[in-house]
Amino acid sequence: MMNENIGKPDTTEYLPYYGRYVSLVPDGDILTVLGEQAEETAGLLNSIPESRANFRYAPDKWSIKELVGHLIDCERIFAYRALRFARNDQTPLSGFEQDDYVSNASFDSCRLADLSSELRSVRQSTILLFKHLDTNAWMRSGLANDSEASVRALAHIIAGHELHHRQILRTRYLPAMSLSEQGAVGA
Repeated sequence: MMNENIGKPDTTEYLPYYGRYVSLVPDGDILTVLGEQAEETAGLLNSIPESRANFRYAPDKWSIKELVGHLIDCERIFAYRALRFARNDQTPLSGFEQDDYVSNASFDSCRLADLSSELRSVRQSTILLFKHLDTNAWMRSGLANDSEASVRALAHIIAGHELHHRQILRTRYLPAMSLSEQGAVGA
């Protein structure tokens, strides 16, 4: 591995908004965290029946499939930013509107198992990208959405973003889904 002792990014390496994601990432080797996380998330997604994968815990919220699609899209975008910055490309990158991405993706027409598999494949690609970076590349930064971010910050943002949404899945979707099922049984 070329990236010995990368460590967590300093708060100056990302927008304060992303601090909520970075703070969720446990200390340790980020590649190990990313790999373990992929398995944990896949296990959680595999526990959800396909018949419930279009469930929304509120009318204006994404379905479970859309949440997974959002994770896929964001990881691709953040990894692309990391690639550009690692290669010392100083061209400013634009932001993106997550809701537009989800509303134009048709994730609800996909099988949850396929989305879960795609998420794992994207994660494997992300890990391989980061695995081959040297220390200098990890410390490089660039502009995305008018804000500076380092490569190591982007790796932690990817991990923390997934942890954030996994927590939402566990605390909002799954309990509401269980209540919904209980209501259907009692009807």
